[in-house]
Formats: sequence, C-alpha cells, structure tokens
Amino acid sequence: QVLLVESGGGLVQAGGSLRLSCAASGRTFSSFAMAWFRQAPGKEREFVAAISWSGGTTYYADSAKGRFTISRDNAKNTVYLQMNSLKPEDTAVYYCAARGRTIVTASSLYDYWGQGTQVTVSS
Repeated sequence: QVLLVESGGGLVQAGGSLRLSCAASGRTFSSFAMAWFRQAPGKEREFVAAISWSGGTTYYADSAKGRFTISRDNAKNTVYLQMNSLKPEDTAVYYCAARGRTIVTASSLYDYWGQGTQVTVSS
C-alpha cells in the first residue's frame, strides 16, 4: 500500500507560480512511476505530467509543456510539480498518482492516488 499526500495548492494570480508536493509513504517510493493529474469542475480528470522511478524520463501534456516541471526526490519520498506562468484554465484539483511500472498517461492505469489539492488561478 502507498499513501500519497499532496500539498502546496492555493490561490494565485494569472502569471504566478506554485509548487505542488506529493509525499509518499508505505512501499518503496523509488520503485514507482509518479504522475500529476488534474480535474476541473464538470470536466474529466486529465493527465498533466509524469516521471519515471529514476527521474530520468519525464512526459508532459501539451498544456503543461514549457510551463510545468515535474521532479522527484527519492531520498525524501516526494514528487513535485513546479507550475509557472499559471493561467485561469489551470484551475483544478491536482492529484498525484503512483504505479509500479513505466509511466503512462491513462489515469485508470495508476494504482494509488492522493486526496488532491486545489489550485485556483484568478484572472
């Protein structure tokens, strides 16, 4: 079992930045691929970014490329999402997720989920 706890969300003006954190406990964190997803009101959950167990491979949704950076610190059992140049359309609940295999973009293929953290970007 893996417990994931997100933090770092909040209210920010358009153009601002936030860094989300996801702390993991339980099974060996360094063996898991990690990802961030988001869900806006009335919309389906969508993939944002993912990182391999080693941190050597990352993958981003088109909406995140050039603005968001995913990283991890296996010594701290934590994955991060640095979000810059935020836009109102980035407003959503952000979730981190883990799976014990290669990174993928489909939410249904992730085994463990955090409770989410709200990000609100005002215009």
